Amino acid sequence: MSYVLKERHPDLPPPRSEVGVIGWLHRNLFSTWYNTLFTLAALYLLYRAIPPFIDWAFIQAHFTGTGRASCQGGGACWVFISERLPQFFYGFYPDAEQWRVKLGFGIFALLLAYLHLPRVPAKLWVGALTLFVYPVFAFGLFSGGPLGLAHVPTTQWGGLMLTLILAFTGIVAALPLGVLLALGRRSKLPVLRSVCVVFIEVWRGVPLITVLFMSSVLLPLFMPAHVDIDKLLRALIAIALFQSAYIAEVVRGGLQAIPKGQFEAADALGLSYAKSMSLIILPQALKIVIPGIVVTFIELFKDTSLVVIIGLMDLLGITQAALNDPKWLGFAVEGYLFAGLVYWIFCFGLSRYGLFLERRFHTGHRR
Repeated sequence: MSYVLKERHPDLPPPRSEVGVIGWLHRNLFSTWYNTLFTLAALYLLYRAIPPFIDWAFIQAHFTGTGRASCQGGGACWVFISERLPQFFYGFYPDAEQWRVKLGFGIFALLLAYLHLPRVPAKLWVGALTLFVYPVFAFGLFSGGPLGLAHVPTTQWGGLMLTLILAFTGIVAALPLGVLLALGRRSKLPVLRSVCVVFIEVWRGVPLITVLFMSSVLLPLFMPAHVDIDKLLRALIAIALFQSAYIAEVVRGGLQAIPKGQFEAADALGLSYAKSMSLIILPQALKIVIPGIVVTFIELFKDTSLVVIIGLMDLLGITQAALNDPKWLGFAVEGYLFAGLVYWIFCFGLSRYGLFLERRFHTGHRR
């Protein structure tokens, strides 16, 4: 009947149950009887969970104070978080030297912001500076020795600072190595292809926690007695090599998705292998696999918490250490909620950044 009316009266507006908020609710939550049942069950669970949580986390919570005595009652003790906040961010980095960490990450943020501006001069040089010069400068700034500042050993680095160093260094090092491994696995040279296949399958066949353990415990046994490789450097190398194997498989999927005509067009133009890959094939392949690369980087950011097994105290490790303090026993929920919120903020930011890159590099036809 409604179809006949629409045919006779093309200007007749759609029913109110199909548009607006009511239409959205009908289509997404109450479209069928079982969807209605699931919706009502979910609303009931939210009703039973959210009000008690709000009461515990906000209404009866304690936000100000200087110690455990300030948290008398049944609410959350956010005083524990505020008292331990510098340690959560910087680990055991000396208080008087924390300005160096702020300066280092501030410079990094400015470099990234400059690289994301649409039309700015010398962007290529700034990108090369960010990739090759800034890491050396940041290590010298944080450690202090090469720049004449007070020396801070890497054993005192920790908290969110260490998590970001592990994650971003692993990302920057793993991406180009993974691309090279993906190209090597598709190479026509049998030896090169076999080496890349073995490397990828071996690293993908063991868990990261095993790799970290081997880099920290077994690797020094094979080194000369006078050679001492920093524990953080060993962890960074292990993470980069481990993650590059996964990046290689993601990029290989993108290379296989490129139509054969693209390769033939590059050959017809007389381009060399390096030029055809850098100018035609790889840009398209990397654009295709942006979601896969972002997911891999998000997994890497969360997997940095495994470094606690080798004695590096990242954000989660510092949280666990703070919870073992006799002065703050019994506040594990607050500590893990804070750590989980920080991880969620960064992982959500990475996912949104991935969507931004997809839209920015989208060259297909939109309807």
